[in-house]
Amino acid sequence: MNPFSPQKNIKAALMILVLALAAGGCSTSVKRMDAAEVKDLSGAWNDTDSQQVSAEMIQDVLNRAWLGEFSSTQKRQPAVIVGEVSNLSHEHINTNTFVSDMERELINSGKVQFVASSTERREIRGERKDQDIHASEATRKAMGQEKGADFMLKGTINTIIDASGKTQLRFYQIDLTLISLADNSKVWVGQKKIKKLVERSQLRF
Repeated sequence: MNPFSPQKNIKAALMILVLALAAGGCSTSVKRMDAAEVKDLSGAWNDTDSQQVSAEMIQDVLNRAWLGEFSSTQKRQPAVIVGEVSNLSHEHINTNTFVSDMERELINSGKVQFVASSTERREIRGERKDQDIHASEATRKAMGQEKGADFMLKGTINTIIDASGKTQLRFYQIDLTLISLADNSKVWVGQKKIKKLVERSQLRF
């Protein structure tokens, strides 16, 4: 039998075409976007939600009476730390980025002093211990000189999902509380709500 028969040549050509189409279908397309551009793909919590909620809620907390009262009685800016923000929603939310957004808004406001987080403090304390052994006397940083926080900001993220057929309503509620570390009193409670209507050809949960 002729190994180069027309039938075999046609089959080989078809196989090459199928493989080429398959390879083309698996290719990846990447388009760079401006980091500030709003783009909702799934309807889930995203970077836009994190940035907008943090900006609005931090603006609200800094415009309340507690700030002026503290500054007038203590004659200085309050020191604030951001504690845990618990994700109680139906989806995976990276709360670390939300906390970072709030920290940025607080620091850049210039209205409060900001204290490092518990994780950051542990790392810094390790560096101080290392300096006790290896750093010169002139540059060594002493223990026991840390600035204590006056207030802690913490909160939760909750969701309610309502779906019918290919339509889904996603409701987010973000609750934040500012607590005085001196006496555990709550000096500010803030709340932000987001509602998204998502319509898909094939809705998955």
